[in-house]
Amino acid sequence: MSRAVLAPFEAYQKARVTFVQTVAELAQRPQNIEALQSAGVMALLRPLLLDNVPSIQQSAALALGRLANYSDELAEAVVSNEILPQLVYSLSEQNRFYKKAAAYVLRSVAKHSPHLAKAVVNSGALDALVNCLEEFDPSVKEAAALALSCIAKHNHELAQAVVDAGAVGLLVLCVQEPELTLKRISATALGEVAKHTEELAQAVVDQGAVPYLAALISHPDAQLKRYVCQCLAQIAKHTVDLAEVVVEAEIFPRILNCLKDIDVQVRKNAATCIREIAKQTTELAKLIVHSGGAAATVDYISESKGNARLPGIMTLGYISAFDDSLAMAVIVSKGIAPLKEALTNEPEDHLKAAAAWSLGQIGRHTADHAKALAEADVPAHLLAVYMLEGSSKDLKDKSKKALKNIIQMCTHVPALEPLLQLAPNNILAYVCAQFAKVLPTNLDAKRTFVQSGGLPEDLEIQAEPGSKLKEYIDEINQHYPSDIVNFYSPNYADNLLKRLEEYGGE
Repeated sequence: MSRAVLAPFEAYQKARVTFVQTVAELAQRPQNIEALQSAGVMALLRPLLLDNVPSIQQSAALALGRLANYSDELAEAVVSNEILPQLVYSLSEQNRFYKKAAAYVLRSVAKHSPHLAKAVVNSGALDALVNCLEEFDPSVKEAAALALSCIAKHNHELAQAVVDAGAVGLLVLCVQEPELTLKRISATALGEVAKHTEELAQAVVDQGAVPYLAALISHPDAQLKRYVCQCLAQIAKHTVDLAEVVVEAEIFPRILNCLKDIDVQVRKNAATCIREIAKQTTELAKLIVHSGGAAATVDYISESKGNARLPGIMTLGYISAFDDSLAMAVIVSKGIAPLKEALTNEPEDHLKAAAAWSLGQIGRHTADHAKALAEADVPAHLLAVYMLEGSSKDLKDKSKKALKNIIQMCTHVPALEPLLQLAPNNILAYVCAQFAKVLPTNLDAKRTFVQSGGLPEDLEIQAEPGSKLKEYIDEINQHYPSDIVNFYSPNYADNLLKRLEEYGGE
């Protein structure tokens, strides 16, 4: 073929290469996206996906991926320009470089919303992506696993589609591969599948994922540990049986070491996994405590701040809720102080509410539990949070319930007396009910109640006639001689003066 004929073809090819490479470069910077879109870049890139030059195909796919990654509007444009079927077709035909770029586009579209992920599924992408998991090249597997993860994360229907395509077994194999990035992405993808429903978590378990994931808890890579702990938490959260599968993989006590990890997210995800197991049954909560989990969780809460504390706070509440011995194990592990500190000092109401709930679970069992909380001045702090004007409804409700739990078990009279001065009438009803229950059977408490000023405070309470509070006050007063009750009544001095005046008048 003559040089004159070849020259324009070479020039055209060179121009196409320059065009796609420049667009791919420009698409990396957000400030260029709008201008590229206005210039009709989608329509120009589409035919280049089927170009006879592989490097042009790859650059076109890369540019489309970067555009789709930028916003759901551009991802929608990829779908409406019918680009997805071309990508899917090419995924099964082309070389590994193109497969990576095509999987990147599919991921960039799918990540934005369930609607866009559904469009990717409808284009037939799942089978092609699953086939990529069997490729020899680890980077192709990584790109495919990441795309599958972005599809599965949205809802259980999309996750089920990923399972039905046969992805889970291959993702479990990918977790066992030596490449670190592939391990991370595969663990993430398995977690995105497992999180939605018990059935999907069971599908992950049935493919033998848990032992391989559990073995990676001690891996030196922080990012991998994050995703592994998160995935195990997503499996354990659904049912007792699934939580037991995770525990049987011998994650205790190794996962407790993750609570001391240098990486904040590893610590939080490990605490979340422990929480999801602790909430299931008494037996699992006991296993955690016997492994040193209560003390490790207390240390974790003490050393953390903000939202990272939440799973630890909840874990102590779940453990304490089951029975008095487990709640006492939390007390012995010095769990009250960090929970009280979170209740008092955390700025977020949902963290305060979680701390209030957990304290209530500790105090609701016996008088000894309630006394431990009372001696730490927990009731006064719960009352302060309850009465704070800016507290959310949930925080007020949980603080009130926790106060009620503790007060109804507390037989340590001095601990309840400060509440007589501070509490509103709806809380005073619980306090006075407890005094009415404790005082008749405890002579020392009866004496202390007078000497410490409890009886005078009790007599000063303004209770509605006929109310429960009034009934309890009257019941308390009946346990003391009338002259003592009269002596400590608020208007006793006035009555004496009045009688003196009347006497003088005679």
